[in-house]
Amino acid sequence: MSMHDNTARPDDDLAADYVMGLLEGAELATAEQRMTTDLTFAKAVNVWRERLADLDATAEALAPSAGLWDRIADSTKVKPAIPLPGARAALGGATLWHNIRFWRGAGIGSACAALLLAVILIGALGTSRQLRNELIALAQSKPVYVAVLVNDTTNEAGAIVNAFSNGRVELIPLRAIDVPAGRTLQVWTLWDRTIGPKSIGLTGQSRTLQLDLNALPETVADQLFEITLEPEGGSPIGRPTGPILFKGTTARAL
Repeated sequence: MSMHDNTARPDDDLAADYVMGLLEGAELATAEQRMTTDLTFAKAVNVWRERLADLDATAEALAPSAGLWDRIADSTKVKPAIPLPGARAALGGATLWHNIRFWRGAGIGSACAALLLAVILIGALGTSRQLRNELIALAQSKPVYVAVLVNDTTNEAGAIVNAFSNGRVELIPLRAIDVPAGRTLQVWTLWDRTIGPKSIGLTGQSRTLQLDLNALPETVADQLFEITLEPEGGSPIGRPTGPILFKGTTARAL
């Protein structure tokens, strides 16, 4: 479940720039060529497309009107034939200026997100790399998948699992969970029944827990998470042995 941090792969910066349209000229041509020949780089590009999809998925496509450039030229007293080079240069080049997906992504979300993006844009006019880093941080600040773990008997929600795009996965209790003496809470995940559940966390008390999924495949929709009550030190057989206290499956975060 290794949605690793982008520092773990040397090509991630280039892949992020490519996805957000920040490359141009020879750098863009090189990246496009690598997409067809370098499977590692192509995978990095696909990972960033998925990470940033939430910034774009809720925005409706909006084609500029035919007279848009004429109105801009009239308001700035510049002839329509001149493509506003000063504004384009200030925003980091023609590629970023014409990247419709970038501007669609910058315009979505709540009022707070819009304000944050406006601050990012204003502060990053001089460097597209800084803008890239701010957008990456914004994309990674919200979970990609969320699972609400519920008790089958009482239907009470006991905990939430949040999985983030940088690989961090956390469990947050929603209520106190009694742990008898000599017992422990063990967290498991199951994404493939042929492989079986894997232990990803162990604690002697009800508390927020950073789960260890680094050695497992990436989190997917409908992936099972559950909390069981096990002997102190955890299950002796590497599989759940005690009662299942809470369980739930992942869904895409809104």
